[in-house]
Amino acid sequence: MLVEGPASRPSIRAGTPGAPSLHRQAFEVLMEVEMKIRGLMMDPVSNMPIVLLKDVGSDTVLPIWVGVYEANAIALEIEKVNTPRPMTHDLIKNVLTGLDAMVHKIVVTELKDDTFYAVIWLEREGHVVSIDSRPSDALALALRVDCPIFVEDEVLKNSKQAANPVPAVTSEELRKWLEDLGDDDLGKYKM
Repeated sequence: MLVEGPASRPSIRAGTPGAPSLHRQAFEVLMEVEMKIRGLMMDPVSNMPIVLLKDVGSDTVLPIWVGVYEANAIALEIEKVNTPRPMTHDLIKNVLTGLDAMVHKIVVTELKDDTFYAVIWLEREGHVVSIDSRPSDALALALRVDCPIFVEDEVLKNSKQAANPVPAVTSEELRKWLEDLGDDDLGKYKM
């Protein structure tokens, strides 16, 4: 069983994708930073939606670009809009509930080639299972099941070092701008 803890805590995970089997690899300890969804906005350059995750213990912000449909799924839950039929993430929640499975947390685990990766941690009948997921789907599910959202510390460090494709704005300038956003800047999609 996974235990809730402070905003930044170690997590033990066996291996990584493509790594040797568990019995040949030592456990690695990873630090996870608890985040909250700060809001949802449009990138003025690419016109793509951005989910803003904010560290609960500091002003650190992690922007994650998502697709339009995924952003819509997140926005519907932020606004608590009821749809006439279950959307995909509502269906997943209903299936997990029907199977007596509990989502303990979601973790953004990796940033590789400008793509974020996530894992959904759930428990059923005493067995803990991790499921590979796109961060947007994991975030949409986390909102629906009200579970904590974490980002591995290495992802935050790597995202600060990632090059920004827009030459007029540096990564650090964009990060500072995102951290300084007020509630009015986020429009109706804020937490």
